Amino acid sequence: MLHGVGSVYVQHYLDALPGAAEIIGSFAELAVANGVPRLVHLSGRNEPEAEQAAQAVRDSGAEVTTLRSTWFSQNFSESYFLDGLLAGELALPAGNTPEPFIDADDVADVAVAALTEDGHVGEVYELTGPRLLTFTDAVEEIARATGRKIRYVPVSVEDFATALDEQGVPGEWIKLLVYLFQEVLDGRNAHLADGLQRALGREPKDFADYARRTASTGVWRVAA
Repeated sequence: MLHGVGSVYVQHYLDALPGAAEIIGSFAELAVANGVPRLVHLSGRNEPEAEQAAQAVRDSGAEVTTLRSTWFSQNFSESYFLDGLLAGELALPAGNTPEPFIDADDVADVAVAALTEDGHVGEVYELTGPRLLTFTDAVEEIARATGRKIRYVPVSVEDFATALDEQGVPGEWIKLLVYLFQEVLDGRNAHLADGLQRALGREPKDFADYARRTASTGVWRVAA
């Protein structure tokens, strides 16, 4: 599948956990051995294990562009936050730590530019939204966009993990989510970066715009 390919987008969905560097590094080496010149790698932001994975990609000898992304806005509509929002109460062990949520469409735009255009090889683009929001702020934006009463409730990591287990969430996902909330969401990423501006020459989309656009799809609508 790699024969004749000019560029490849690479992501390991558990790159925050041990072992990811070996896996993604092996793929990067395989791609280079099969003549792929350029790799665009989506990595976590300020996560030690994710940085090891990013280094393994760079060590492959390919022309590499690294994207370091903060939490996606779409986690609230396409992933594990959705059920809580539909129930009217999102319970997470996030406290009130601010996060610069980024629209996944912005990440995709940067990835496409790096895959198809010159001028991005060797760059490390740290990707964030345009402002910091706590989970309380984010849920309030969604409540305002939907016209519904929805609230964010901080819970302990232990209660969060137990609830996920009772819902049948796979153990590897529970381990990852606990790691992200307990270790990564500790304030280390509570600052903005200019990677998207440098890559695309424009500002990132705001969370409020994401909330209004997504609300119009009906994904957060609850049947009467």
